[in-house]
Formats: sequence, structure tokens, C-alpha cells
Amino acid sequence: MNGIPLLTVRGVSKRFGAVQALCDVDLDVRAGEVVGLVGSNGAGKSTLVKVISGVTVPDDGSVVWRGRGADPRRPMDAQRLGIATVHQNLALCDNLDTVDNLYLNRELRRFGMLDEVGMEKRARAMLESLSVHVPSLRVPVASLSGAQRQGVAIVRALIGRPDLVVLDEPTAALGPSQADQVLDLIRRLRDDGAAVIFVSHEMEEVRAVADRVAVLRVGRNTGFFDTRYTTQEQIDSAVTGNQRMAVNLQHSLLPHGLPEQDALDVGYRYLPAQAGVGGDWFDVIPLSGARVALVVGDIVGHGLHAAATMGRLRTAVHNFSMLDLPPDDLLAHLDDLVARIDKDEADADGGATIAGATCLYAIYDPVSGTCEMARAGHLPPALVLPDGTTAFLDLPAGPPLGLGGLPFESVAHHLPEGSRIVLYTDGLVEDRTRDIDAGLDLLRAALAAGPGRTPDEMCDAVVGALLPAVPQDDVALLVARTRALPDDHIACWDVPADPAAVSAVRTRASEQLARWGLAELEFGTELMLSELVTNAIRHAAGPIRVRLLLDRTLICEVADASSTAPHLRYAATTDEGGRGLFLVAHVGERWGTRYTPEGKIIWVEQRLPAGCHRG
Repeated sequence: MNGIPLLTVRGVSKRFGAVQALCDVDLDVRAGEVVGLVGSNGAGKSTLVKVISGVTVPDDGSVVWRGRGADPRRPMDAQRLGIATVHQNLALCDNLDTVDNLYLNRELRRFGMLDEVGMEKRARAMLESLSVHVPSLRVPVASLSGAQRQGVAIVRALIGRPDLVVLDEPTAALGPSQADQVLDLIRRLRDDGAAVIFVSHEMEEVRAVADRVAVLRVGRNTGFFDTRYTTQEQIDSAVTGNQRMAVNLQHSLLPHGLPEQDALDVGYRYLPAQAGVGGDWFDVIPLSGARVALVVGDIVGHGLHAAATMGRLRTAVHNFSMLDLPPDDLLAHLDDLVARIDKDEADADGGATIAGATCLYAIYDPVSGTCEMARAGHLPPALVLPDGTTAFLDLPAGPPLGLGGLPFESVAHHLPEGSRIVLYTDGLVEDRTRDIDAGLDLLRAALAAGPGRTPDEMCDAVVGALLPAVPQDDVALLVARTRALPDDHIACWDVPADPAAVSAVRTRASEQLARWGLAELEFGTELMLSELVTNAIRHAAGPIRVRLLLDRTLICEVADASSTAPHLRYAATTDEGGRGLFLVAHVGERWGTRYTPEGKIIWVEQRLPAGCHRG
């Protein structure tokens, strides 16, 4: 089933008056395969069959046969190509016997006379080869059973030795045992090398014989499925429209563009599967201190449940990231959440669980040039150095989310400026016909070729090298090129634990802002640093450090060795203190606390004056 498809339908549309029967429909059929064509009543199946068989001429689109334009406009055109169609209305002549029906209008002659013996001999041979058993070749077909009549109609279509047989609802009027006989006949056709389009509304029958299933809904494609790797739920979702709902839900939950930040140049691709939307997702999240988080995850399963679960986990990651948690702690919180969701759903109605979902979370710091990462059962990230050297980072795998029991481990890597961090889901490298190790080798080769490419160009190269035309699984790909915050945009110094040092902090900050051309921010910056440094001197322990960063905003940070975080509150008129943090929150655009192994950092961001840009 390789090479050029036997039949290719592309962009076919057909309207009957006000009714749009088909709209931009595609279909491929290869030699030696059975393709099931399914959908509810009115989905457009019969109209598509008529287009393929030359009964109906489409308004738009094309029908290609063996790689060449065909455009069958009459049934005779399709028959000459090698397409035989057995319509739901069998069109047998009930008063004629089996032989006469098989050779109607194409009788065999010998010496100008009808070759009755030859026709009967060939008819018997064809019927026997396909295990179509009739009590007698010379009784009217009206006396045959439904399965026997269906067999006669199929054998009649095969007399011209077609390459493709189209069967429109061949089992619709048959009982279970008779339907089984027709299904056996379809299997024999495939074994003999013929291609078959099997139109049916009986999904069990389709799955029993079809290699692939194409679904139509209201005249449109809603899915192409390999029956070996597809659940009934996925096909049902495509038939009923839940597939489209799942796609719309997933697209609404995925990022719409990337946030503004200067630490990384990011390119991404998200490619949904044709065999039912899954739960792959990604994110780029700006953090405090000019840092940026990169996230990629994969939810087990397909359909609405997977799409909705993806949205829940993506929201949870956003919320946890706002707490400035390190990667291993964030994954631990996410693991607890997944386990809790699974338990709640199992207790409620025994619904599908999400244990086994994977995630990779990374934080890149453009000041230090380090990237701290942790993963929960996810594939390791790739790193492409500026010289093109490519490797998969040695990062502890950790258990998938929801399993619990084992801790996650963060690992920090120093990345030279211009390095590419590559995060991806398993649909990129793993395929039913390709081992994952082979996929990783292909990914490494695609990344290593041409180190000077932009992240978007690298995404295109990877997708082109690894993915088939119709992906069977969702794919999320994220390529991020690192930038470093220039040294002259960083100012930091230690502060002694002496109240007299606050004045020197204000002076030094004012001098630095003057060098950056930010004199407008001097008053607010002095006020905030005075309050934060004074609080650190009074209430914290250990060394105190001040850092100013010039990025998209002016970032002021005060670090100390205490793990106690301040809380914003309204001070009573009789309180001596408590107003400092309120002033900080009022002057700054954003503020917060993040914890470090040494203690904590209180940070505040101020918007840059109009016309001032990081240079």
C-alpha cells in the first residue's frame, strides 16, 4: 500500500440547489486496501460515491487516477479507468438467472453465436473464487437470498477486472449471517489485490474489514483513521461532530501567539492529528527577573476529554509558574493535581483518568545564561549549540504525572548565547512504522543541518523531515534561541546590614538610572529600594544584595537569606509601620517574591518611560 494512490479525490464540492452535499472533500485509496467510508444519514457518502463512479459531476475539485487527472463524467468513463461500483440499489434483473445477469450487455460469443457454455463456465469459476454460493446458475436471481444477490452484483462488477470496487451499503438489507458472507467477500477482494471503498453505517462491520476509515459529516471530512490504532470512541466523535468540537476546544485553549519577552527567540508548530484530536500542548511564560519558562506536555488519549484536560493542566501550570516555583516543585504540584483529578473522576462516575500525562518545564535566565529543567515522563529536550553541535540533554526522566511516589529532579545547564532549546511531543519522533530511536536520530540530523537558521526555519525543517502528510498523533514543537541580557544592563551590589547603608543604596541607584537615561524613574526607584532594603535589614538575616535589570521593564530586586515573605496589607492609623509594601505595590507595575536556595528575592517591575527602549 505504498507509492502513488490508486484513487485521489481532492477538494470535491457538490451542491444540489440550496443543499451543499459535499464541501472540499478529500479521499485517498491505495491498491490492496479497504477504505471504510462512514457517516450519518445526509453526510454525503452516496454523493461522493456517485462522483467517483461518474454518475455525478462535481462543481469543484478533482478526481485523480494513478496520479493523473481523470474527471469521470459518465459511468462508462469510470469503468474504463478500472472503477466498478455496486450501488445500494443492485439493479439486477430479477427475472433473469445468475449467468444472464452477470453477462447482461457483454455476452460472450463464439462464431457469432452466444457462448452459453463459456459464460456459465466462467460465471461458476468467478463465483467459486470469491466463495459466492448459489443453488443454481439457471434460476432467476429473485429466488436468491439477500447475501447471494449481493454476491452476484459484486461478481458482475468484477467481470471487467477493475482495480477499485466501490460498495455502497452492501449489507444494509442483510441479516447478521448474510452480512458476514459479504464481509468475507470483501476480504477476498483485498487478498486478490483489489482496492475497495466500503460504504456502511455499521461501524462494527467497517472496523472488521477496513484498513482505514474516512468520516464524512454534513458533507465535510472530519477524520481519517487507521483502524489498527483507533478506538471506536474516536470514530464516533468524528461521526457525531464531537471531533470538531474537540478541535475547536483545543484551539481555543492553546496559546494564540507568543507573549512579549526578550530572553528567547521562539518558533513553534502545533499540528493536530487527523485520527482524532489529542492533548498535546505548549506554552511560553514570562517570569520575574527577565526569565522565561518553556513548557510542553502530552495528555494520554484523544477527543473532548483530552482537550479539556489539556486546558486544565495548562491553566494549572500558569498558576504555579506565577508562584515562581522551580521546575521540580512545579511538577510535584502538577502531579498532585492530576492524581486528585483522577480520584475525583473515578469516584464520580468511573470516567476516563489522565494518569500517564507527561510534561517538561524549563526556566531560562538571560542574566546567568542558565536553563533549569525538569521532566515528568516526557522525552528529553534537544540542545543545538551555536556551532551546530546537537545533543539530547541528560535529564532525569521522572514518573509521568498522576502516578506519584517518586520525586522530580531539576538540572541546570549553562547555555551559550545563540543556543537552541528544542522541546517536542512524542508524535514528532514516534510513529507506528518507525521506532522512537530512529525518530530521535532523524530529529538530531534535522536540527544539526544548518545551525544559522532561525527558530521558525528550524521548525519547518524538522516538520518536513519527520512528519508524514497526515500525522496520526498530535505534534507540538518549540524551538527557542537564547539571548543574554547585556552586562551593561545589569547592576548589582551587596548591602551591609546597617540602616545607614540605605542612603548609599539610593545614591548608587540614582547614578545607575542616570547612566541608563531613566531619570524619570529615580524617585519611585529610590522609594522602593529604601523600603525593601530597610525591611531586609530589620527583619531578614544574612547578606543583602540589590540588583537592577534593564529589560522591557526596569526590574529592582532585593535578595536576603530569610525565607519569610512580606504580605501586602492596609496599616491602621495607629500602626508605626506596614505602609512600605503598600507604597511599593502602588509605585511598581508588578511585584512579588521568589524563593532561592539561599533565601528569597523581592522584585518590583516599573514600566519604562515612553520612547525608552532596551538598547
